Amino acid sequence: QVQLVESGGGLVQPGGSLRLHCAASGSIFSINPMGWYRQAPGKQRELVARIFSGGSKIYADSVKGRFTISRDNAKNTVYLQMNSLKPEDTAVYYCHAVVFRYAGSMPNDYWGQGTQVTVSS
Repeated sequence: QVQLVESGGGLVQPGGSLRLHCAASGSIFSINPMGWYRQAPGKQRELVARIFSGGSKIYADSVKGRFTISRDNAKNTVYLQMNSLKPEDTAVYYCHAVVFRYAGSMPNDYWGQGTQVTVSS
């Protein structure tokens, strides 16, 4: 089995920063890609950022220039540095990973349990 454990959420004032962390563990050969999604109350889950093992990144337009995604392939971890936070960034943030459990296997999707990010004064 594979588990994703997130940390780093919390309450922050507008304009502040938070750093999210997600570590994958278990039976893992490789992970590609890893990323972050978020879901605000009453809204659908949406992609925030995604990073591939080669380093290429994708960001939602709403977070470009404010959020930075990075990963440590050796540790199967992904980070999301969130700066200049806005109230509309308030949501539950979920870590996502596409995992290959052994060489030549089909990929499987895994999700973290979610971490709350609240931006409010």
